[in-house]
Amino acid sequence: MANDPIHQFQIARWIPIDVGGIDLSFTNSSFFMVATVAVASAFLYLTSSNRGLIPTRLQSVSEMAYEFVASTLRDSAGTAGMRFFPFVFSLFMFVLTANVLGLFPYFYTVTSQIIVTFALAILVIGTVLVYGFAKHGFKFLGVFVPSGVPAALLLLVVPIEIISFLSRPISLSVRLFANMLAGHITLKVFAGFVVSLGSLGALGIGGAILPLIMTVAITGLEFLVAFLQAYVFTVLACMYLNDAVHPGGH
Repeated sequence: MANDPIHQFQIARWIPIDVGGIDLSFTNSSFFMVATVAVASAFLYLTSSNRGLIPTRLQSVSEMAYEFVASTLRDSAGTAGMRFFPFVFSLFMFVLTANVLGLFPYFYTVTSQIIVTFALAILVIGTVLVYGFAKHGFKFLGVFVPSGVPAALLLLVVPIEIISFLSRPISLSVRLFANMLAGHITLKVFAGFVVSLGSLGALGIGGAILPLIMTVAITGLEFLVAFLQAYVFTVLACMYLNDAVHPGGH
């Protein structure tokens, strides 16, 4: 299993729990989701508990994350959208921390599981629907009627808008899941080449240099992708939440 690129995504039941035929086992994925929340919370607490006028490096990092999410949400949904800041900031920190933790050897990447990313996406879309109808009532349905569209085209445009809205959780979840899955598989394949060639003697060790260089390069790229995917997820979440605040804004 050492060089199997798919083995790293398998779910392992650490504490089997069965309730009425329903599998509620505590798995490796469950553990790393808990670890993600714990690490993100501990980082934010430690970097902000003793905040000073002149920030330390770690305090600067947490403040940059705070300002990034705040400015993104404000630009996308306006001042009224800032009521969603705790929710969006939590999403950003969870996705970013989960992506980064997954890059450490023998750690599990929870964002490589489609059920996890889909749950996050459904949480965003569910918030849009619940808040939209609670705040605006049936006026929220104006989100499916773009402004400026001639009445003659509404029969064509409205179904397209509905399909587009319903596809949001799918595209939002698949984008994050697919990028993390593909990146980790590629990294595992090149690392496997290094191990396999290195066991063939002096000639194999010489041939393993190129895969080793590629492994290092892909690892650096994956750190960038870890941030970019958290960034993209956050930006899209802010854009979708704008529909809940301003259902007729587009």
